[in-house]
Amino acid sequence: MDLKQLLDSITPEVYERLKRAIEIGKWPDGRSLAAGQKELCIQAVIAYDERKPPKERTGYVPPKVSACAPELPEVTLIKWKN
Repeated sequence: MDLKQLLDSITPEVYERLKRAIEIGKWPDGRSLAAGQKELCIQAVIAYDERKPPKERTGYVPPKVSACAPELPEVTLIKWKN
């Protein structure tokens, strides 16, 4: 099985379980994640996330300035006479 087939086989439920296992360091049955397992889970979550729209990805941070924010008024320079 190649990576694409593996990612295609991950259901949203499995994805959520992988994320939870990473968060708490344990599988749903209570066994601890080994360091290598945690690394593989993180890689799977990242690869799965890449298939989603950016706003739905784990760790998405919206831009500071959104399209809905009011525009700043234009600044007019004033020249002072001395």
